[in-house]
Amino acid sequence: MMQLHLATAEDTAQLGAALAKTRPPLASVHLHGDLGAGKSTLARALLRGLGVTGAIRSPTYTLVERYPVEGGEAWHLDLYRLGDASELDFLGLDEAVATLWLIEWPEKGRSGLPPPDLEIYLAIDGDGRSVRLEAGSSAGRGWLERLAHRAS
Repeated sequence: MMQLHLATAEDTAQLGAALAKTRPPLASVHLHGDLGAGKSTLARALLRGLGVTGAIRSPTYTLVERYPVEGGEAWHLDLYRLGDASELDFLGLDEAVATLWLIEWPEKGRSGLPPPDLEIYLAIDGDGRSVRLEAGSSAGRGWLERLAHRAS
């Protein structure tokens, strides 16, 4: 587990870039937090760190946005508007070949989602954000180790 305080949007961008540089080849990230906690901001920063240069749209209404990244494709999901986990069936996730999953509001998708390698919990903390990163797999543990090594 790793805990951080992100005082500014630039700190969030730096965390996203560091996550991009240390990520495993295949990964699923579950992003938790209230509205406005910074889930989309962190996802955007991670995608930028992976070289996405075009518009990075919020998947709030489309539920999923896909981006080409080195080694494959990143799928960014926002399940906030999902009424029931069975609605995931229409997205074709079981056939997806994403190398990176960024999933906001994963609790709404329950077992219909890839299990998390990394769970990120964001919360508003004064003018900044508090962030807790927890590994959910051996790939996630390695990711956190590389991230901690990079920060030291």
